[in-house]
Amino acid sequence: MKRKASLFLSMMMVLGLSACGTGKQEVTVEEGFKPSLDTSISCNINVAGGYDNFEALEAEFDRFNDYYPNVELKFTKVDDYNNMIGTVLDGNDAPDIYVNYSWMYGREQYQSSIDHAENLADPALGFNLDCIRSNIILNTDDGKLPMVPVFANTYGMLVNNTLFEKEGLSIPKTYKELVSVCGAFKEKGYENPLMGFSNEETTSIFTLISYPFFCGTVASDAEAVKKLNALDSSAGEYMRPTLEKTKQFVDECQLNLDACAEIENNYDAVIMRFFEGDVPMMTASGDTVSGTEKRESRSEAFIANPFKYTFVPIPMSDEGANFLDMPNLQFSVNKDSKNLDMANEFMRFLINSEELNNMAQKKGLMSPTKDLSFNSMYAAFGDIPESRILSPEEFGLTEDAVIQFRQADYGVGTGTMTVNEAVDGFGTFEK
Repeated sequence: MKRKASLFLSMMMVLGLSACGTGKQEVTVEEGFKPSLDTSISCNINVAGGYDNFEALEAEFDRFNDYYPNVELKFTKVDDYNNMIGTVLDGNDAPDIYVNYSWMYGREQYQSSIDHAENLADPALGFNLDCIRSNIILNTDDGKLPMVPVFANTYGMLVNNTLFEKEGLSIPKTYKELVSVCGAFKEKGYENPLMGFSNEETTSIFTLISYPFFCGTVASDAEAVKKLNALDSSAGEYMRPTLEKTKQFVDECQLNLDACAEIENNYDAVIMRFFEGDVPMMTASGDTVSGTEKRESRSEAFIANPFKYTFVPIPMSDEGANFLDMPNLQFSVNKDSKNLDMANEFMRFLINSEELNNMAQKKGLMSPTKDLSFNSMYAAFGDIPESRILSPEEFGLTEDAVIQFRQADYGVGTGTMTVNEAVDGFGTFEK
């Protein structure tokens, strides 16, 4: 889904046309949205998802109404979304557009969410898929595109830029620098230079630091990925380098597991602990980062002593950090929609770098577009070389294999398993 910009397009970009991309990705020049349907059409478009509210999307509804004032768009929350979306799609009040997830593909219980999805790769639809990072676009085995990402996610750490500046230290770019800066903060009296949630494996500090590193060890090895996905017991050996790295990290960065265990959850509690202002680095996912701005006013410590903070990759090798690039939320169009043309028209409007970036900025999540420089919170990920941008969507590691890795890594990180025990247990761990 990448294409080279022609000389003509490059010249036009210089003249000021908007562009979607960075120096690391091929550039696509986008034209402004132009309606393709009768703008007087009156109809209703319903978007279904699991969010309690979706203000960022509703802002896009308002912008779309500038073109189609008689189209009523609404977002509907579906309770127990993952289990209920299939039933909803099979019902009489099925949505026109709905949230979908890559991990649902290939799982029988979620097949309805794939079967109802229109093929968004159809050139006749005119979607500008080139503005989205191609590695997070899921094409099915038969070449169809059932969903497109509207938000992205990744793993990294929140850094207190003010503390780094105060102590004359630089944000680490390599593992050696990470160990060094942890030691430097420790010497300056900081009890916990680096913290993270540790009470369960799903998005624990161990998963956040190690999973991108693990992906880097298997992404180019198709045989390894095949065995891992099959839960072949011998595939546990592919985890060994990462598990050893996890143990090394806990020891060399002087991780205080007791202090980490006091963080009650991987969202609100992570943010509020970071806002206390005495932790230079706090591991987090992009989902967690999205909640920071709204919680600034809820933290008495942050109100009393506000500080600058950003979200950066965690460097677990001396070559630098990996950018684990994953879709966060994806939209599908219901191919049986009664207003299919208008549903596609809204999607054509939305799949544009300006609209996707606007929505991501408002939601506080990472944009799926090729340009990350517009948001200072995530800009550091845009500096990662393309060779270190990894996506399970692209090399095919399945959720079943990831669950096994997370369990093994958590055991090693918390000290409840040796590396050998974790390696030998691959394929036997329960979710």
